[in-house]
This record gives sequence, C-alpha cells and structure tokens, in this order.
Amino acid sequence: MTETAIRQHWMAVLARATRGEVDALLQGAGPLPTHEVLKAPETGTVMVEGRAGGAGRRFNLGEATVTRCVIRLEGGAMGFSYALGRDGRKARLAAITDALLQDEAEAGPLRSGVKALADKQQAARELASRKAAATKVDFFTLVRGA
Repeated sequence: MTETAIRQHWMAVLARATRGEVDALLQGAGPLPTHEVLKAPETGTVMVEGRAGGAGRRFNLGEATVTRCVIRLEGGAMGFSYALGRDGRKARLAAITDALLQDEAEAGPLRSGVKALADKQQAARELASRKAAATKVDFFTLVRGA
C-alpha cells in the first residue's frame, strides 16, 4: 500500500469516528502538541452522489453538512480533516491526529489506535450487513399462483 493510500485510510477512519473516539486516541498519545490553526473549523455543505443499484448511473442524492479544518504542527507537518456534521472540535482533533500520524517515528501508538478504530468500524459494518442480509427476500423462489 502506498503512503498516500495509507493516509487516505486513516483519514477515512478519523472521519467516521466519533469525537470521543478521536479525543481518546489523542489522549493516549499525550498532551496536545503545539500547533497553528491555518484554517479554523468551518462548516459547509457538499453534494452527496448515489448510484442506482450501487453500480449504475450517478445521481445527486442531496447535500450533507461537513466541517473541515487545517492545522500545522510546530515541526511543519500539516494536518487536514473533513467530518460530517457541525462538530468543529472533532474536525480540529482529527486534523491534529492526521499531522501526528505523518511522523512515522512518533506515530506508533497512534497508528495502532487508528487500526483498532478501523477494526471496530469494520465489525460494525459487517454486523449491519449481516442484519440486512437476514431480511433479504428471494422472489424467484416464490411459487407463482396455484
């Protein structure tokens, strides 16, 4: 996996995490590092697209509220985040986490924490998928009129 793909993965995990989970992740890494807020958390909207049947033609599903933030650590690493909703604190914490994760020498505990969050999120997706599959009806097995 390339470094870009690895970063995309942890940013996606942070975006799906709750503020409490991101906060706990950072608490485990020690005190918040000194940082400069380059772009304060700001809220806006993005267009969400869907696909008919999951693979068909694209269509606009609607708008979603998103908060973004950009920070720079004292060492120069820049962190970015986008989070659904209006939680500016979560966006700032996720941006700090992104910046810290870029330093491979210092990010060991944080990376293992992100891995644990990713595993938890994957387990939740699999559970939801199993619940949905349990309600699936196969109409081809139904007998037509008697």
